[in-house]
Amino acid sequence: MSDLLHRLRGRGWRMTSQRRVVAEVLDGDHVHLTADEVHARAAERLPEISRATVYNTLGELAALGEIAEVSTIGRAKRYDPNAHHPHQHLVCSRCGTVRDVHPTGDPLADLPPAEQFGFTLTEAEVTYRGLCPDCA
Repeated sequence: MSDLLHRLRGRGWRMTSQRRVVAEVLDGDHVHLTADEVHARAAERLPEISRATVYNTLGELAALGEIAEVSTIGRAKRYDPNAHHPHQHLVCSRCGTVRDVHPTGDPLADLPPAEQFGFTLTEAEVTYRGLCPDCA
């Protein structure tokens, strides 16, 4: 069973066939699919699944904190099932490929106190951009 399915079952989330197939499509490392990509892959497994059901399920999963919405400039939002594993993202500026990365530094410690403007820092989102091997 995937990590996402395991977490959802642990929460007692009602597992319909439509919800299960969306969760299965999102399973894996470096999965950052758009809603349309989730729908296309889900429809291969469950042809009757509607686009609205996929969008609603993704919205529910994001609201539960079980998946993260990843916004990339000028592109469709992507969905990341690794919401419970700290990481940052590496995005190809040309094709939009997204990979999970695990920098060794602490981005919270990297912001000088003078740049914190009195905020109590609780989290940081860092997005690295460049060209993937296929686009370089």
